[in-house]
Amino acid sequence: MRARWPGARRRPTAVEPSSFAPRDLLAEAVAGILQRPGRSGLTALGTVLGVGTFVAVLGLTATASSQIDSRFDLLTATEVTVEDVARERDEFAGDAFPKDAGERIEALGGVRHAGVYWPVRPAGGAPEVRSSPVGDASGERIEIVAASPGVLDAAVPTMAEGRPYDDYHARSRQPVAVVGSAVAARLGISTLETRPALFIGDQPFTVIGVVDDVERKADVLMSVLVPDTTARDLWGPPAESARMLVSTEVGAARQIADEAPVALRPDHPEYLKAIPPPDPKTLRSSVTSDLNQLFLLLAGICLVIGAVGIANTTLVAVLERTGEIGLRRALGARGRHVTTQFLAESGALGALGGLVGTSLGTVAVVAVAVARDWTPVVHPGTVAAAPVLGLATGVLAGVYPAWRAARVQPVEALRR
Repeated sequence: MRARWPGARRRPTAVEPSSFAPRDLLAEAVAGILQRPGRSGLTALGTVLGVGTFVAVLGLTATASSQIDSRFDLLTATEVTVEDVARERDEFAGDAFPKDAGERIEALGGVRHAGVYWPVRPAGGAPEVRSSPVGDASGERIEIVAASPGVLDAAVPTMAEGRPYDDYHARSRQPVAVVGSAVAARLGISTLETRPALFIGDQPFTVIGVVDDVERKADVLMSVLVPDTTARDLWGPPAESARMLVSTEVGAARQIADEAPVALRPDHPEYLKAIPPPDPKTLRSSVTSDLNQLFLLLAGICLVIGAVGIANTTLVAVLERTGEIGLRRALGARGRHVTTQFLAESGALGALGGLVGTSLGTVAVVAVAVARDWTPVVHPGTVAAAPVLGLATGVLAGVYPAWRAARVQPVEALRR
Protein backbone atom coordinates (compact mmCIF):
# COMPACT_ATOMS: atom_id res chain seq x y z
CA MET A 1 0.00 0.00 0.00
CA ARG A 2 1.43 3.35 -1.01
CA ALA A 3 1.75 6.04 1.69
CA ARG A 4 0.02 9.38 1.11
CA TRP A 5 2.13 12.46 1.81
CA PRO A 6 0.64 15.11 4.07
CA GLY A 7 -0.89 17.93 2.07
CA ALA A 8 -1.24 15.83 -1.07
CA ARG A 9 -4.34 16.58 -3.19
CA ARG A 10 -7.18 14.14 -3.19
CA ARG A 11 -8.61 13.00 -6.46
CA PRO A 12 -12.13 14.31 -6.94
CA THR A 13 -14.77 11.67 -6.55
CA ALA A 14 -17.11 11.03 -9.54
CA VAL A 15 -20.39 12.97 -9.43
CA GLU A 16 -23.47 10.80 -9.87
CA PRO A 17 -25.36 11.98 -12.99
CA SER A 18 -28.75 13.55 -12.40
CA SER A 19 -31.86 11.66 -13.44
CA PHE A 20 -35.55 12.41 -14.01
CA ALA A 21 -37.86 9.58 -12.97
CA PRO A 22 -41.08 9.07 -14.98
CA ARG A 23 -43.17 9.67 -11.85
CA ASP A 24 -41.44 13.00 -11.25
CA LEU A 25 -41.82 13.89 -14.92
CA LEU A 26 -45.58 13.26 -14.81
CA ALA A 27 -45.92 15.21 -11.55
CA GLU A 28 -44.05 18.20 -13.01
CA ALA A 29 -46.16 18.15 -16.17
CA VAL A 30 -49.43 18.09 -14.20
CA ALA A 31 -48.17 20.85 -11.90
CA GLY A 32 -47.20 23.00 -14.89
CA ILE A 33 -50.69 22.61 -16.38
CA LEU A 34 -52.50 23.30 -13.10
CA GLN A 35 -50.49 26.46 -12.43
CA ARG A 36 -52.54 28.20 -15.13
CA PRO A 37 -55.77 26.18 -15.51
CA GLY A 38 -57.60 28.83 -17.55
CA ARG A 39 -54.81 29.17 -20.07
CA SER A 40 -54.36 25.40 -20.22
CA GLY A 41 -58.07 24.89 -20.93
CA LEU A 42 -58.12 27.43 -23.74
CA THR A 43 -54.91 25.95 -25.16
CA ALA A 44 -56.43 22.45 -25.26
CA LEU A 45 -59.61 23.78 -26.91
CA GLY A 46 -58.14 23.59 -30.41
CA THR A 47 -57.19 19.95 -29.90
CA VAL A 48 -60.65 19.26 -28.46
CA LEU A 49 -62.27 20.67 -31.60
CA GLY A 50 -59.89 18.88 -33.95
CA VAL A 51 -60.16 15.45 -32.33
CA GLY A 52 -63.90 15.87 -31.73
CA THR A 53 -64.43 16.72 -35.39
CA PHE A 54 -62.27 13.75 -36.38
CA VAL A 55 -64.38 11.32 -34.32
CA ALA A 56 -67.68 12.91 -35.36
CA VAL A 57 -66.75 12.84 -39.05
CA LEU A 58 -65.78 9.18 -39.09
CA GLY A 59 -68.77 8.22 -36.95
CA LEU A 60 -71.32 10.18 -38.98
CA THR A 61 -69.81 8.91 -42.23
CA ALA A 62 -70.11 5.30 -41.08
CA THR A 63 -73.65 5.96 -39.84
CA ALA A 64 -74.66 7.64 -43.10
CA SER A 65 -73.15 4.78 -45.11
CA SER A 66 -75.38 2.27 -43.34
CA GLN A 67 -78.39 4.45 -44.13
CA ILE A 68 -77.31 4.67 -47.78
CA ASP A 69 -77.34 0.88 -47.94
CA SER A 70 -80.86 0.64 -46.53
CA ARG A 71 -82.24 3.38 -48.79
CA PHE A 72 -80.51 1.85 -51.78
CA ASP A 73 -82.24 -1.45 -51.11
CA LEU A 74 -85.62 0.25 -50.83
CA LEU A 75 -85.43 2.55 -53.86
CA THR A 76 -82.44 2.40 -56.17
CA ALA A 77 -82.08 -1.37 -56.02
CA THR A 78 -85.69 -1.71 -57.18
CA GLU A 79 -85.48 0.56 -60.23
CA VAL A 80 -84.67 -0.37 -63.83
CA THR A 81 -84.62 1.97 -66.82
CA VAL A 82 -85.02 0.70 -70.39
CA GLU A 83 -83.92 2.99 -73.24
CA ASP A 84 -84.98 2.93 -76.90
CA VAL A 85 -81.76 2.72 -78.94
CA ALA A 86 -83.37 1.48 -82.17
CA ARG A 87 -82.39 4.58 -84.16
CA GLU A 88 -78.76 4.07 -83.17
CA ARG A 89 -78.90 0.52 -84.54
CA ASP A 90 -81.01 1.20 -87.62
CA GLU A 91 -81.87 4.67 -88.90
CA PHE A 92 -85.05 3.34 -90.48
CA ALA A 93 -86.29 1.63 -87.32
CA GLY A 94 -89.40 3.04 -85.68
CA ASP A 95 -90.39 2.95 -82.03
CA ALA A 96 -88.77 0.05 -80.25
CA PHE A 97 -91.44 -0.16 -77.53
CA PRO A 98 -94.61 -2.08 -78.47
CA LYS A 99 -98.02 -0.66 -77.56
CA ASP A 100 -98.43 -3.19 -74.77
CA ALA A 101 -94.91 -2.64 -73.37
CA GLY A 102 -96.15 -2.07 -69.82
CA GLU A 103 -98.25 -5.24 -69.79
CA ARG A 104 -95.36 -7.34 -71.12
CA ILE A 105 -92.94 -6.19 -68.43
CA GLU A 106 -95.48 -6.40 -65.62
CA ALA A 107 -96.04 -10.04 -66.57
CA LEU A 108 -92.46 -10.83 -65.50
CA GLY A 109 -91.95 -12.14 -62.00
CA GLY A 110 -90.71 -9.52 -59.56
CA VAL A 111 -92.08 -6.46 -61.41
CA ARG A 112 -94.42 -4.10 -59.57
CA HIS A 113 -95.13 -1.38 -62.13
CA ALA A 114 -93.80 -0.37 -65.53
CA GLY A 115 -94.56 2.39 -68.02
CA VAL A 116 -93.18 4.20 -71.06
CA TYR A 117 -92.57 7.96 -71.20
CA TRP A 118 -90.98 10.54 -73.48
CA PRO A 119 -90.75 14.36 -73.72
CA VAL A 120 -93.25 15.93 -76.09
CA ARG A 121 -91.48 17.78 -78.94
CA PRO A 122 -93.97 18.82 -81.64
CA ALA A 123 -92.66 19.82 -85.05
CA GLY A 124 -93.39 23.48 -84.31
CA GLY A 125 -91.24 23.49 -81.17
CA ALA A 126 -92.02 23.16 -77.48
CA PRO A 127 -95.67 24.09 -76.86
CA GLU A 128 -96.57 26.94 -74.56
CA VAL A 129 -98.47 26.02 -71.40
CA ARG A 130 -101.10 28.47 -70.17
CA SER A 131 -103.85 28.49 -67.59
CA SER A 132 -106.15 30.46 -69.93
CA PRO A 133 -107.02 30.02 -73.60
CA VAL A 134 -105.55 33.41 -74.53
CA GLY A 135 -101.93 33.32 -75.62
CA ASP A 136 -100.49 36.21 -73.62
CA ALA A 137 -97.55 36.85 -71.35
CA SER A 138 -98.89 34.33 -68.85
CA GLY A 139 -97.65 31.47 -71.01
CA GLU A 140 -94.92 29.25 -69.57
CA ARG A 141 -92.32 27.04 -71.21
CA ILE A 142 -92.83 23.90 -69.14
CA GLU A 143 -91.68 20.38 -69.91
CA ILE A 144 -94.49 18.22 -71.29
CA VAL A 145 -94.06 14.50 -70.69
CA ALA A 146 -96.18 11.82 -72.29
CA ALA A 147 -96.34 8.94 -69.83
CA SER A 148 -98.37 5.80 -69.47
CA PRO A 149 -100.18 5.24 -66.13
CA GLY A 150 -97.52 2.73 -65.13
CA VAL A 151 -94.93 5.52 -64.94
CA LEU A 152 -96.93 7.31 -62.26
CA ASP A 153 -97.42 4.06 -60.37
CA ALA A 154 -93.68 3.32 -60.51
CA ALA A 155 -92.79 6.86 -59.39
CA VAL A 156 -94.92 6.38 -56.22
CA PRO A 157 -96.33 9.91 -56.08
CA THR A 158 -97.68 11.69 -53.02
CA MET A 159 -100.67 13.71 -54.15
CA ALA A 160 -101.32 17.19 -52.79
CA GLU A 161 -104.75 17.15 -54.42
CA GLY A 162 -106.67 14.94 -56.81
CA ARG A 163 -105.42 11.65 -58.22
CA PRO A 164 -103.17 10.29 -61.00
CA TYR A 165 -104.73 9.28 -64.27
CA ASP A 166 -105.25 5.55 -64.79
CA ASP A 167 -105.75 2.94 -67.53
CA TYR A 168 -109.27 4.22 -68.26
CA HIS A 169 -107.97 7.68 -69.12
CA ALA A 170 -105.27 6.15 -71.31
CA ARG A 171 -107.61 3.76 -73.15
CA SER A 172 -110.20 6.46 -73.82
CA ARG A 173 -107.50 9.03 -74.69
CA GLN A 174 -108.81 11.59 -72.23
CA PRO A 175 -107.32 15.12 -72.31
CA VAL A 176 -106.29 15.09 -68.66
CA ALA A 177 -103.08 16.16 -66.98
CA VAL A 178 -101.18 15.71 -63.73
CA VAL A 179 -98.83 18.51 -62.67
CA GLY A 180 -96.23 19.01 -59.99
CA SER A 181 -96.96 21.39 -57.14
CA ALA A 182 -94.34 23.87 -58.40
CA VAL A 183 -95.93 23.90 -61.88
CA ALA A 184 -99.39 24.38 -60.38
CA ALA A 185 -98.12 27.41 -58.46
CA ARG A 186 -96.59 28.90 -61.63
CA LEU A 187 -99.87 28.45 -63.50
CA GLY A 188 -101.94 29.89 -60.66
CA ILE A 189 -103.75 26.61 -59.90
CA SER A 190 -104.51 26.67 -56.18
CA THR A 191 -107.35 24.14 -55.95
CA LEU A 192 -108.96 21.39 -58.02
CA GLU A 193 -112.46 22.01 -56.72
CA THR A 194 -113.13 24.35 -59.65
CA ARG A 195 -111.92 21.70 -62.15
CA PRO A 196 -109.14 23.94 -63.55
CA ALA A 197 -107.79 23.46 -67.04
CA LEU A 198 -104.48 24.23 -68.66
CA PHE A 199 -103.79 24.77 -72.33
CA ILE A 200 -100.91 23.12 -74.14
CA GLY A 201 -100.80 25.14 -77.28
CA ASP A 202 -104.49 25.41 -78.18
CA GLN A 203 -105.46 22.05 -76.66
CA PRO A 204 -107.24 22.16 -73.26
CA PHE A 205 -106.41 19.60 -70.57
CA THR A 206 -108.29 19.10 -67.33
CA VAL A 207 -105.96 19.02 -64.33
CA ILE A 208 -107.02 16.04 -62.21
CA GLY A 209 -104.04 15.78 -59.87
CA VAL A 210 -101.27 17.82 -58.26
CA VAL A 211 -98.17 15.87 -57.18
CA ASP A 212 -96.51 17.02 -53.97
CA ASP A 213 -93.61 14.50 -53.90
CA VAL A 214 -92.35 11.33 -55.59
CA GLU A 215 -89.99 8.54 -54.61
CA ARG A 216 -88.65 8.11 -58.15
CA LYS A 217 -88.26 10.34 -61.19
CA ALA A 218 -88.12 13.68 -59.37
CA ASP A 219 -88.47 15.68 -62.61
CA VAL A 220 -92.19 14.86 -62.44
CA LEU A 221 -92.49 17.73 -59.97
CA MET A 222 -91.40 20.22 -62.66
CA SER A 223 -93.41 18.76 -65.55
CA VAL A 224 -96.90 18.40 -66.97
CA LEU A 225 -97.76 14.73 -67.48
CA VAL A 226 -100.38 13.62 -70.01
CA PRO A 227 -101.44 10.09 -71.07
CA ASP A 228 -99.21 8.62 -73.74
CA THR A 229 -102.14 7.65 -75.95
CA THR A 230 -103.50 11.20 -75.87
CA ALA A 231 -100.06 12.57 -76.76
CA ARG A 232 -99.80 10.22 -79.76
CA ASP A 233 -103.17 11.36 -81.09
CA LEU A 234 -102.29 15.05 -80.73
CA TRP A 235 -98.59 15.20 -81.55
CA GLY A 236 -97.78 11.87 -83.18
CA PRO A 237 -95.13 9.31 -82.19
CA PRO A 238 -92.16 10.29 -80.03
CA ALA A 239 -89.77 12.68 -81.72
CA GLU A 240 -87.07 11.57 -79.28
CA SER A 241 -86.21 8.14 -77.95
CA ALA A 242 -88.67 6.92 -75.35
CA ARG A 243 -87.79 5.29 -72.05
CA MET A 244 -89.41 2.86 -69.68
CA LEU A 245 -89.43 3.11 -65.90
CA VAL A 246 -89.72 -0.22 -64.06
CA SER A 247 -90.14 -0.73 -60.32
CA THR A 248 -89.30 -4.20 -59.02
CA GLU A 249 -89.21 -6.22 -55.85
CA VAL A 250 -85.99 -6.08 -53.83
CA GLY A 251 -83.38 -8.32 -55.42
CA ALA A 252 -85.13 -8.69 -58.79
CA ALA A 253 -83.81 -5.60 -60.59
CA ARG A 254 -80.78 -7.15 -62.28
CA GLN A 255 -82.77 -10.17 -63.43
CA ILE A 256 -85.48 -7.92 -64.90
CA ALA A 257 -82.79 -5.86 -66.64
CA ASP A 258 -81.56 -9.03 -68.34
CA GLU A 259 -85.04 -10.20 -69.33
CA ALA A 260 -86.68 -6.90 -70.36
CA PRO A 261 -85.22 -6.47 -73.90
CA VAL A 262 -86.23 -9.99 -74.90
CA ALA A 263 -89.68 -9.68 -73.32
CA LEU A 264 -90.34 -6.41 -75.15
CA ARG A 265 -88.77 -7.16 -78.54
CA PRO A 266 -87.95 -10.81 -78.99
CA ASP A 267 -87.27 -10.08 -82.68
CA HIS A 268 -84.82 -7.23 -81.99
CA PRO A 269 -83.72 -7.20 -78.34
CA GLU A 270 -80.71 -5.08 -79.37
CA TYR A 271 -83.11 -2.17 -80.01
CA LEU A 272 -83.54 -1.79 -76.23
CA LYS A 273 -80.92 -1.09 -73.57
CA ALA A 274 -81.79 -2.00 -70.00
CA ILE A 275 -79.91 -0.11 -67.26
CA PRO A 276 -79.76 -1.99 -63.96
CA PRO A 277 -79.23 -0.20 -60.64
CA PRO A 278 -75.62 0.64 -59.75
CA ASP A 279 -73.59 -1.46 -57.38
CA PRO A 280 -74.40 -0.37 -53.79
CA LYS A 281 -70.79 -0.92 -52.73
CA THR A 282 -69.59 1.53 -55.37
CA LEU A 283 -72.25 4.06 -54.37
CA ARG A 284 -71.40 3.77 -50.69
CA SER A 285 -67.65 4.03 -51.21
CA SER A 286 -68.09 7.08 -53.45
CA VAL A 287 -70.29 8.93 -50.96
CA THR A 288 -68.11 7.89 -48.02
CA SER A 289 -64.96 9.05 -49.83
CA ASP A 290 -66.48 12.46 -50.58
CA LEU A 291 -67.63 12.94 -47.00
CA ASN A 292 -64.32 11.79 -45.57
CA GLN A 293 -62.27 14.11 -47.76
CA LEU A 294 -64.43 17.13 -46.97
CA PHE A 295 -64.79 16.72 -43.22
CA LEU A 296 -61.37 15.25 -42.50
CA LEU A 297 -59.93 18.37 -44.09
CA LEU A 298 -61.95 20.37 -41.56
CA ALA A 299 -60.69 18.15 -38.74
CA GLY A 300 -57.11 18.60 -39.95
CA ILE A 301 -57.52 22.38 -39.93
CA CYS A 302 -58.83 22.24 -36.35
CA LEU A 303 -55.88 20.08 -35.32
CA VAL A 304 -53.42 22.51 -36.90
CA ILE A 305 -55.07 25.38 -35.04
CA GLY A 306 -54.87 23.37 -31.83
CA ALA A 307 -51.20 22.57 -32.43
CA VAL A 308 -50.40 26.24 -33.05
CA GLY A 309 -52.20 27.16 -29.83
CA ILE A 310 -50.28 24.60 -27.82
CA ALA A 311 -46.96 25.64 -29.38
CA ASN A 312 -47.65 29.31 -28.71
CA THR A 313 -48.67 28.75 -25.10
CA THR A 314 -45.73 26.44 -24.43
CA LEU A 315 -43.31 28.96 -25.93
CA VAL A 316 -44.76 31.74 -23.77
CA ALA A 317 -44.42 29.47 -20.75
CA VAL A 318 -40.73 28.94 -21.59
CA LEU A 319 -40.16 32.68 -21.68
CA GLU A 320 -42.06 33.24 -18.45
CA ARG A 321 -40.26 30.44 -16.63
CA THR A 322 -36.73 31.32 -17.71
CA GLY A 323 -35.67 31.81 -14.09
CA GLU A 324 -37.11 28.44 -13.10
CA ILE A 325 -35.30 26.77 -16.00
CA GLY A 326 -32.00 28.42 -14.99
CA LEU A 327 -32.42 27.29 -11.39
CA ARG A 328 -33.09 23.72 -12.51
CA ARG A 329 -30.01 23.77 -14.72
CA ALA A 330 -27.91 25.21 -11.87
CA LEU A 331 -29.06 22.40 -9.57
CA GLY A 332 -27.94 19.74 -12.03
CA ALA A 333 -30.79 19.32 -14.54
CA ARG A 334 -29.54 18.59 -18.02
CA GLY A 335 -30.84 19.92 -21.29
CA ARG A 336 -32.64 16.71 -22.10
CA HIS A 337 -34.44 16.83 -18.76
CA VAL A 338 -35.78 20.30 -19.50
CA THR A 339 -36.75 19.20 -23.01
CA THR A 340 -38.58 16.15 -21.65
CA GLN A 341 -40.43 18.25 -19.07
CA PHE A 342 -41.87 20.70 -21.60
CA LEU A 343 -42.66 17.93 -24.08
CA ALA A 344 -44.54 16.15 -21.30
CA GLU A 345 -46.56 19.29 -20.54
CA SER A 346 -47.51 19.89 -24.16
CA GLY A 347 -48.23 16.18 -24.66
CA ALA A 348 -50.45 16.15 -21.58
CA LEU A 349 -52.40 19.12 -22.93
CA GLY A 350 -52.83 17.33 -26.27
CA ALA A 351 -53.88 14.05 -24.62
CA LEU A 352 -56.39 15.87 -22.40
CA GLY A 353 -57.83 17.63 -25.44
CA GLY A 354 -57.94 14.30 -27.29
CA LEU A 355 -59.87 12.57 -24.51
CA VAL A 356 -62.40 15.39 -24.21
CA GLY A 357 -62.71 15.67 -28.00
CA THR A 358 -63.27 11.91 -28.34
CA SER A 359 -66.06 12.04 -25.79
CA LEU A 360 -67.73 15.04 -27.42
CA GLY A 361 -67.41 13.55 -30.92
CA THR A 362 -68.98 10.27 -29.81
CA VAL A 363 -71.82 12.12 -28.09
CA ALA A 364 -72.40 14.15 -31.26
CA VAL A 365 -72.66 10.99 -33.39
CA VAL A 366 -75.15 9.41 -31.01
CA ALA A 367 -77.20 12.63 -30.77
CA VAL A 368 -77.46 13.02 -34.55
CA ALA A 369 -78.36 9.34 -34.97
CA VAL A 370 -81.08 9.55 -32.32
CA ALA A 371 -82.48 12.76 -33.82
CA ARG A 372 -82.66 11.18 -37.31
CA ASP A 373 -83.82 7.78 -36.03
CA TRP A 374 -80.63 6.12 -37.32
CA THR A 375 -78.40 3.46 -35.84
CA PRO A 376 -75.17 5.12 -34.58
CA VAL A 377 -71.98 3.51 -35.92
CA VAL A 378 -68.61 4.38 -34.33
CA HIS A 379 -65.64 2.11 -35.00
CA PRO A 380 -63.72 1.12 -31.86
CA GLY A 381 -60.45 1.84 -33.64
CA THR A 382 -61.53 5.45 -34.12
CA VAL A 383 -62.25 5.87 -30.41
CA ALA A 384 -58.91 4.29 -29.50
CA ALA A 385 -56.87 6.28 -32.02
CA ALA A 386 -58.38 9.72 -31.33
CA PRO A 387 -56.69 10.35 -27.92
CA VAL A 388 -53.40 9.13 -29.38
CA LEU A 389 -53.86 11.65 -32.18
CA GLY A 390 -54.33 14.40 -29.59
CA LEU A 391 -51.21 13.26 -27.73
CA ALA A 392 -49.17 13.26 -30.94
CA THR A 393 -50.44 16.75 -31.80
CA GLY A 394 -49.39 18.05 -28.40
CA VAL A 395 -45.95 16.47 -28.55
CA LEU A 396 -45.25 17.79 -32.05
CA ALA A 397 -46.45 21.24 -31.02
CA GLY A 398 -44.07 21.25 -28.05
CA VAL A 399 -40.89 20.26 -29.91
CA TYR A 400 -39.71 23.79 -30.72
CA PRO A 401 -40.55 25.36 -27.32
CA ALA A 402 -38.87 22.44 -25.56
CA TRP A 403 -35.78 22.88 -27.74
CA ARG A 404 -35.72 26.59 -26.86
CA ALA A 405 -35.99 25.75 -23.16
CA ALA A 406 -33.08 23.31 -23.36
CA ARG A 407 -30.84 26.03 -24.84
CA VAL A 408 -31.36 28.42 -21.93
CA GLN A 409 -27.99 29.02 -20.17
CA PRO A 410 -28.17 28.85 -16.33
CA VAL A 411 -26.07 32.01 -15.77
CA GLU A 412 -28.05 34.12 -18.21
CA ALA A 413 -31.37 32.77 -16.85
CA LEU A 414 -30.46 33.56 -13.21
CA ARG A 415 -29.17 37.00 -14.19
CA ARG A 416 -32.57 37.84 -15.76
